[in-house]
Amino acid sequence: MYRLEQAEGGITLADGFFADGINIGLKESGENDLGYIHSDTLCDVASVFTKNKFSAACIKHFKQKGDFKTNFVLVNSKNANALTGKEGIDDIEEILSNLPKDMINPVMSSTGVIGVRLPKEKIITGLKKFDFYKKNSTECAKAIMTTDSTHKEIAYKVTLEDGSSFKIGGIAKGAGMIDPAMATMLCFITTDADIPKEDMEEILKETVEVTFNAISVDGDTSTNDTVLLLSNRKSKAYDKHAFIEALYKIMLYLAKEIVRDGEGANKLVSFSITGAKSDAQAKKAAKALSNSLLVKTAVFGEDPNWGRIASTIGSCGIEADEEKLSISFDDVLVYDKGNILFDEENEAKAAEVMKKKEFSIKCDLGIGDGTFVAYSCDLSYEYIKINADYRT
Repeated sequence: MYRLEQAEGGITLADGFFADGINIGLKESGENDLGYIHSDTLCDVASVFTKNKFSAACIKHFKQKGDFKTNFVLVNSKNANALTGKEGIDDIEEILSNLPKDMINPVMSSTGVIGVRLPKEKIITGLKKFDFYKKNSTECAKAIMTTDSTHKEIAYKVTLEDGSSFKIGGIAKGAGMIDPAMATMLCFITTDADIPKEDMEEILKETVEVTFNAISVDGDTSTNDTVLLLSNRKSKAYDKHAFIEALYKIMLYLAKEIVRDGEGANKLVSFSITGAKSDAQAKKAAKALSNSLLVKTAVFGEDPNWGRIASTIGSCGIEADEEKLSISFDDVLVYDKGNILFDEENEAKAAEVMKKKEFSIKCDLGIGDGTFVAYSCDLSYEYIKINADYRT
């Protein structure tokens, strides 16, 4: 047996990890725009990146390294360094060359406006302002924000049956351009668990599928989507089942916070599909619902328009039968295997459900054992206002 306890400290809770964030002038508001994560010993790294064909220079730079260990990650906001060609990679190399020599195999991550080269001079000058042994996870989490309204971080201490323990923490950013084909826009997870590298890769990829790959704000996949898991193994403690649960809790929390913080969003909705022919078909249906503009606008209008839900499922290319389908808003059943239960009383109950800040739309296809849950938000007028002038 093992025990999980939520704790303060974010990505600096794990032994040997440090982080901070500052403003170097990329954001005129004075808010943090440059952050770092540093371990006092080398870390194994597991990663998952965007499937966007035009991946950012930081991702290309990371992949060029092959299999490696590092003890330093530099992160900037306001500039994505995407679609900047070879020069974008060269800029990263020049910036990282200005780090202290004990930062080994450093990597960089970026988020912000696409198609603009990094302001190298500002970043290099900014590096001189850092004390690389600060325990400021929250300030780092703030430094990676773009249109986010709040920073996102969480951490756990995991105590094993023999009394040994390890720690794990994560930060993330994302509020728009969220329909990950791997992960969210940026997420960094640190741990001192003595986890084998092969377990890191396996567990991270599996957990991504049911957390970050299950969310959508606007149906767009970023050029910069990144999840990095770093382990310095300092605790000498590890249990695979405990680690899986802890990582899932962290990533699901961060994923849902991204949806909750969706640009202009008012509601967090889970689309729960059961009874599909397979898990893959369940995922396809759940993602179709989470990306449907008609469904998302109905959520914004608090309109229990179950016909839009049925129509989206029927058009997404999976096996479906209206005589087997059931639809509920939380526990309010409105359609059951061909029977319309949407009378005045049930419509009122369903409308009350949709007034809540968080609720579930449940669809049982009645065909097989496939299940999947996707998470999304409403689409409001504010989303358009935010993205109409994003570059300013």
